[in-house]
Amino acid sequence: MKTERNILVAFILNLSFSIFEFIGGLITNSVAIMSDSVHDMADATSIGISFFLEKKSKRKPDSKYTFGYVRYSVLASIITTTILIIGSTLVIYNSIKRIINPVEINYNGMILLSIFGVIINFLAAYFTKDGDSLNQKSVNLHMLEDVLGWIVVLTGGLIMKFTDISVIDPILSILVAIFILTSALKNFKTILDLFLEKIPNNISIEEIKKHLLEIKEVLDVHHIHVWSIDGYNNYATMHVVIEKNSKNIKEKIKKELKEHNIGHVTIEIEEKEENCTEKNCEIKQTKSHNHHH
Repeated sequence: MKTERNILVAFILNLSFSIFEFIGGLITNSVAIMSDSVHDMADATSIGISFFLEKKSKRKPDSKYTFGYVRYSVLASIITTTILIIGSTLVIYNSIKRIINPVEINYNGMILLSIFGVIINFLAAYFTKDGDSLNQKSVNLHMLEDVLGWIVVLTGGLIMKFTDISVIDPILSILVAIFILTSALKNFKTILDLFLEKIPNNISIEEIKKHLLEIKEVLDVHHIHVWSIDGYNNYATMHVVIEKNSKNIKEKIKKELKEHNIGHVTIEIEEKEENCTEKNCEIKQTKSHNHHH
């Protein structure tokens, strides 16, 4: 619930501000502010999408989405991150054009606007700062980026007011855009790993195997698959070979996996004599028995 409310607050702040900002850009003749308002408008749109999808992602699993809807939150994160990447690339392009052909700017208006900008975006960033989804992280990235952007516009405005070097404006824009671009690309890689079902960063199959084999009744563990739905919830499936009629073996296994940050496990139990039909099973690494004293 909290995540959604925070995203909604950020959305309202952003949308109303970007309209106010566009008008301000027209009055001050600062293309930096006008392009920033377009950027903010894009932000607001992507936050709107995020809000809608974050809400959907909270729905309980059903017969169509058996894992639940958590990936919708990741989808929103893809959209926002993509908008960030495109946005910052455009900012860089436009700033380069401005370096080549500088224009006259109303510095006082620019300074006034950016003080507003810093305050409003700081509030929005504050509201989205502690979320527990990749989506909220990317929304928060947007907000922080806007705060930074405005601090830069403010500094630029002040320096230009006293020095009259108008090329400072686009140079600062480029620096901020590069900063945003790098964090957005990092975020994008995290999302890509999720969709490619890559094993979560803090989990090692070797470790899991080693720890499970330390359970007395477990003879072998194979066919281990670990993946994450949204970067927070980890799932695993595996085949476990056990001594005949071992007691509460599943509980022991689940308890061990909990410590590896895996909450949802499906275990297929096989007895020693049983032949596993899966291809990977030929490479059985049965436990050496001298290992027990």
